[in-house]
Amino acid sequence: MTRVGVVGATGYAGAELVRILSGHPDVELTIITSRQYAEVEFGRIYPSMKGVVSLVCEKFSVENICDKADVIFMALPHKIPMELVPELIKRGKKVIDLSADFRFKDVSLYESFYQAHTAKDLLKKAVYGLCEIYFDRIRDALLIGNPGCYPTSVLLPLVPLLKSNLLDVNTIIADSKSGVSGAGRSPSLVAHFCEANESLKAYKVAAHRHNPEMEEVLSLEAGEPVKITFVPHLIPMTRGMLTTIYANLAQNIGPEDIQNCIASFYSGRPFIRICPDNTLPDTLHVRGTNYCDIGFKLDERNNRLILISAIDNLVKGAAGQAVQNMNIMLGLDETKGLVSVPFPL
Repeated sequence: MTRVGVVGATGYAGAELVRILSGHPDVELTIITSRQYAEVEFGRIYPSMKGVVSLVCEKFSVENICDKADVIFMALPHKIPMELVPELIKRGKKVIDLSADFRFKDVSLYESFYQAHTAKDLLKKAVYGLCEIYFDRIRDALLIGNPGCYPTSVLLPLVPLLKSNLLDVNTIIADSKSGVSGAGRSPSLVAHFCEANESLKAYKVAAHRHNPEMEEVLSLEAGEPVKITFVPHLIPMTRGMLTTIYANLAQNIGPEDIQNCIASFYSGRPFIRICPDNTLPDTLHVRGTNYCDIGFKLDERNNRLILISAIDNLVKGAAGQAVQNMNIMLGLDETKGLVSVPFPL
């Protein structure tokens, strides 16, 4: 039984990690930390977990967490993990970081959208944890940069088509809509009920810091520079993410070519579901799960592909993918602890 710990367990992604790991058959959740709720039982912070998780939140210390855990999840804001992770790696721990600190290969990209990086040497060792794309690299990794929710919803539909040269890389537009939980648990005006309810708004248009994360991966997979126009939106629901991608076709191809490309690329990958004919993804159908549903329509009149994906931003977009990464790193079936029956409603 592998011992695991969650640093930053009381944020939304951290709490989702606690929920998933507490039901995992092959790991034992041995330590959770929280600066704000130190010495408070987790079930008091999230009453739904009362009687399920009896752990008490602890203050973070390297010595304590290394004594109690073999795999450590970092569910902390950007910048903090880069200060803590080097010592954890030095002590032989496997680390899965949910911040952006270890997602980039090009440190200048990170620094242009975030802040100065203080653990640049680890970027060469870190693996980008998009499980369906980098499975083999993840298996041998000690440090995972867990992808952001927006990049997960954009990259999974696009990568197979770019690798097959089916799209004009200069025409990609991604329009994403996220539930309010994506803004995190800390109080903010944007997530205030009166501001978010009955409101649908775009934000950080063409300037979101997930943009370079997506472009770095897409460029590597396409074998040429890829720039996309990305527009995120906040939608008044708690969780879920729907992404609609528009791109011109590079070749004269039909719907069956698109279908075959995506289906063959993800053959045998349990968390990718290709929507059958005449149906499209819906966030309701992936709520609380680690699935990414992908569907498309071909606008033949304009030679344009309309590609749609749906994920739960807290699961496949954060904690679920992190646990999937852990499973792969430990040599477990990647579905362990993640096969929950979806809610019909």
